[in-house]
Amino acid sequence: MRISSFVARPLLAGMFVYGGLDAFRNPAGKVPRAEKVAPDIASVVGIDADTEQLVQFNGALQVGAGITLALGVLPRLSALLLAGSLVPTTLAGHRFWEEADDAARAQQTIQFLKNAAMFGGLLLVAEHG
Repeated sequence: MRISSFVARPLLAGMFVYGGLDAFRNPAGKVPRAEKVAPDIASVVGIDADTEQLVQFNGALQVGAGITLALGVLPRLSALLLAGSLVPTTLAGHRFWEEADDAARAQQTIQFLKNAAMFGGLLLVAEHG
């Protein structure tokens, strides 16, 4: 393993483990934003779960895949799972285009772009391992 992978994968994974634990333990605070996308996702996937359960499931997936990515266990699969979980997280949580307040819009834009950057990093891991 190259040193870049040895260092980069755990750094990339850390945000998912931390954020996933928070979503799993404290889903209620994320439910209002998740309501904008969760019912549609549940319908498409065919899952009979409420939004809070979906937030917790997404958090658990992020913790599990984040840990395996950090450890280098099935890194390509871990990266793909995390990338998949990042799409609804970003679309629900960082809807900068809906913010009327300039400061809130700027903050949500930064968070959206941060998630887009993490998505790009995950795609690199998925391609190169």
